[in-house]
Amino acid sequence: MNTENKIKIEVPVMADLVAQNKKPECLFWVSSAGAFDDRYKKVIREFVKILTFLKIDYAVLGTEESDSGDVARRTGNEMLFQMQAMTNIEILNSYEVKKIITCCPHEYNTLKNEYPKYGGNYEVIHHSQFLSKLIKEGKLNIDSNIFKNKKITFHDPCYLGRGNDEYEAPRDVLNAIPSTKIEMKHHKEFALCCGAGGGQMFKEAEKGDKEIFLERIEEAIDIKADIVATACPFCMVMMTDGIKYKNKTEEMKNYDIAELISISLGL
Repeated sequence: MNTENKIKIEVPVMADLVAQNKKPECLFWVSSAGAFDDRYKKVIREFVKILTFLKIDYAVLGTEESDSGDVARRTGNEMLFQMQAMTNIEILNSYEVKKIITCCPHEYNTLKNEYPKYGGNYEVIHHSQFLSKLIKEGKLNIDSNIFKNKKITFHDPCYLGRGNDEYEAPRDVLNAIPSTKIEMKHHKEFALCCGAGGGQMFKEAEKGDKEIFLERIEEAIDIKADIVATACPFCMVMMTDGIKYKNKTEEMKNYDIAELISISLGL
């Protein structure tokens, strides 16, 4: 299947639209991972292709977007978090933003549950919820068999699952893709953490017998999954590292759910 250059990406920027007296329906929050991590940039690109393909009325902040402050708060720098939050809220409110879509559960949790205290009240939607809704409404249909012979398992992000009680939306998305779905030993509310959240990605490992990301990827290996699907940039780093560490890069791949949808659509 030739998927190259089928969708021309032109990302609308909020300031440009406002200058034209246009007000997009929603804001797409790219996140620091989406802006700076080379692997996750690919996820953002594929999700933008989906937004373009479905003619979603959206915009990004571009250079006006700054880090949400999630990691700063988790690692104890409360002052930095509040500075980031108030700066972002001032910008979001100046554009009268009502609805925000993000691919990152950490940003989702922060924008949804922590920004209201500082005057940032928005409808915040994780991209799994957004895609699930479109599928249920019949606006997004997958008829490709590109993954038909693949076994896909889903790794629950902590900040989406236990943090916000969202387990079904990403599975709804995966169930729309013709393929075999299989659960790891620990899943949904009992899922294992990838080991990166709460700022853990940026510090040395603590004493112990085993890294949690290895324990997690071993569960995927045990069920002979071909694809470990994720819906979080932190989880993507850890699952990819686990696959490499276990020398399974030929047999097992890690994709974000947005990538799986985009590939299935041939975008």
